[in-house]
Amino acid sequence: MTLDNRTATSHGPTAGAARRPGYAGTLAATCSAVFVAQVANALPASLNGLLQEDLHTHGSQLTWITAAFMVAVVCFEFTFGVLGDLFGRKKLIMAGAALVAAGSVVAAVAPSVHVLWAGAALNGLGAGAMFPGSLTMLASATRNARERAHAVALWSGCLSAGAALSPLLGGVFAKVGSWRGSFWVLVALAVVSMALTLALTSESRSPEGRELDIPGQITFGIGLILVLYAAVEGPESGWTALPVILSFGIGLCFLVGFVVVELGAGSPIFDVTLFRNRPFAVASLVAVIGMLAFLGACFATSMWLGPVQHQDPLRVAVPFLLLQGPAFVLIPVVSRLLHRVAPTWLLTSGFVLMSAGCLLCTGLDPADPGLGAFVVPDLLIGVGFALCVSSVTAVALDSVPPQLAGMASATTNMLRDLGFALGPVVVGAVALSKAGSAFSSHLNSAHLPAGPLAAARGIAADGGPIAVNGLPPGAPGSAAHGLALDALGSGFSNAFLVCGIAAAVAAVLTAVGMIGVRPHRSPAAG
Repeated sequence: MTLDNRTATSHGPTAGAARRPGYAGTLAATCSAVFVAQVANALPASLNGLLQEDLHTHGSQLTWITAAFMVAVVCFEFTFGVLGDLFGRKKLIMAGAALVAAGSVVAAVAPSVHVLWAGAALNGLGAGAMFPGSLTMLASATRNARERAHAVALWSGCLSAGAALSPLLGGVFAKVGSWRGSFWVLVALAVVSMALTLALTSESRSPEGRELDIPGQITFGIGLILVLYAAVEGPESGWTALPVILSFGIGLCFLVGFVVVELGAGSPIFDVTLFRNRPFAVASLVAVIGMLAFLGACFATSMWLGPVQHQDPLRVAVPFLLLQGPAFVLIPVVSRLLHRVAPTWLLTSGFVLMSAGCLLCTGLDPADPGLGAFVVPDLLIGVGFALCVSSVTAVALDSVPPQLAGMASATTNMLRDLGFALGPVVVGAVALSKAGSAFSSHLNSAHLPAGPLAAARGIAADGGPIAVNGLPPGAPGSAAHGLALDALGSGFSNAFLVCGIAAAVAAVLTAVGMIGVRPHRSPAAG
């Protein structure tokens, strides 16, 4: 989801120049590519409950389905952007679509959650190639800044549409057949994207001055994966478990090494020196925190309706239309607002709305299967996200000189995706840690017969309260189902609270951190 330095800062042909050949075809193919990539991203959201039942997963295993996808995107999207410049964006998009098709086949036939992780990671690699490849190809096919803005708005709209429709797609096919069928549909969509790219686009590349940053890629990838592994496994393995401690420690060492490597790199994938600019540093920080809050809330919603309440996948998809839909529907409104209102205030307002929606979700009742309670909170979160997702890049670009706009855009987009990757990890850690301790406390004070009590303890020790909550009536340990449901409700209420606090912190940081800052250029100038 990045726009590389050269494309972002080039001015293209003059306003009166003829439209480049193949523009309409390039627009269709690149919008198709980003739609498919985002469908792959959001598809598991409506399927978590079915995956838990069919593959007998516990909490952290469900977290890894989403995290495996986003970690692959964050780790490699910068490098994929360079590969597109060096060898061709058309090749990059087609390779990405092929990876999504392959990953979806793996997911569709997965006999266990471990194989499903591999499919999710392949899908993430494919999407990580399709996001920057499609955006740079589209931007390079436009003739001026106004046309480029219109094209990128359509590209962003297809990205938002993919996020909004993907859970509905998963719910429909899970309803008429199996959750595996939705991944077969994704295979077909990826093949269609490959065909459109092959037929409608010409090769686009820009190799001058571009080179791979192998040391930076290695240190960043290893460090991020190890730290996230520790964060996901900590709630169930124990935060003092040796693998968790070692993963945190070694991962942090690699991330420190990444910063050192980037400071001396001739062509860094991450320009650390940009953070000497206070407003840019603030914009980058709130991009991570705010997007963590948004995707954390989305993940908590999918877990609440799926593995906690075991709702029908089609019903799970409904709140996601409210969470993701406004970012698509409000594109024309937000685009106009960015030309009339300081993006700092749009960003602050968006975070405030997100915080309010997340805090309202803390009052949800796990025993109430109705969807009405989600309407207002999810609309607030969805509208807030719609205001934030474009504004965060606009704020970052306003804070740096024009010649640094390309790198600033790419860096901000990567940090935004890092926030997306951290959301499920943080939410899973908070919710499952709280649920585990609450269930243990409730179980100790419950007056259950010795047999059911011992069975519930054994199952919880292996899979946490989610495993107990998923037991069929009459199964050993199922007598503790109500205790597990209450514990999970408490855990995910805490997770919504953390998301609300994170969004509020992002709002305060934006409003206070930008005091006295004068933009280098107005939003309208872009």
